Order: sequence, then structure tokens, then C-alpha cells
Amino acid sequence: MMTTELYLKLTQFYQDYAASIDLEEWDSWFNMFTDDCIYKIQSRENYDRDLPMAALSLEGKGMLKDRIYGVTETIFHDPYMQKHVVSAPRVISSSEDFIDAQANYSVFRTKNDGIAEVFNVGRYVDRFVIDGDSLLLQSRVCVFDNDMILNSLIYPI
Repeated sequence: MMTTELYLKLTQFYQDYAASIDLEEWDSWFNMFTDDCIYKIQSRENYDRDLPMAALSLEGKGMLKDRIYGVTETIFHDPYMQKHVVSAPRVISSSEDFIDAQANYSVFRTKNDGIAEVFNVGRYVDRFVIDGDSLLLQSRVCVFDNDMILNSLIYPI
């Protein structure tokens, strides 16, 4: 059952998630997931048609750890900053053990030349595990609205 206290924790989770990426706090981002997590970035067209193709598909924390290593150690790109704007979450269903929720997001990117642009817009489709007093993502699918990502996908959404 969704209580006001649990909804506030859920809302805070979404904000902490966005901040962990925007501030490049990769350990914090990594620790928001269960060991057997699923993380995908997928177009709305493929998601709506239940097609498997995703721009990024990671299964388990081992793959998340590999992605963080790639972002911090091996991927070379023009530096830029990201900022997330996340809506209030919409609870789809909840039980004693799980919360299924969705929230809209917008990601803005600013390169060193100072020009900010909309990088990605969509919604998070999430399943949370209730772990004592905390929440962990068991599944996050970032469903982006456009047909393709205009530039390289480096950081998580």
C-alpha cells in the first residue's frame, strides 16, 4: 500500500537519481539498483511495440559497473554537462514488496561553448523493490520520445 511517507521516498529517489548523474556521482548511481537489475534506454516506438532493440541494454550490476568504467576511463568525447528535470512520479501499482511507477524526464546538455540544448526527452518506466526503509531499482526503462538519439549516448539517462 502506498503511504504518504513512501511516496515522498519515491519522489526523493527520482531527484537523487537525477542528481547522481548530473554530478557524476557514479557510485551513488550504481548503488540505486538491485544486483539483478535491468537498465534500458529504448525508443518509444520499440517499447510500444514490445520490440527488443534498445540503444543501451544492461542486465545486472556487473554490466552497470562496466558502463561506469567506460564512461570514466575509456570513452573519449567533447566534455559536456547534463541536467535532468524529472516530473513527480505516477504510481502505477504497489504492494508490500514492489512499486511500479513512471515519471517524465528531460535531459539538457551544455557543451563548453556554453550553448545548452535538449538532449533527450521521455519517461522512466520503473519497478522498485522496497528494501526495508529504502528503495532500489529492479528495472528502469528510459523510453525516449524521438525515433533516434541525435548524438552519442555516453552517460546514463
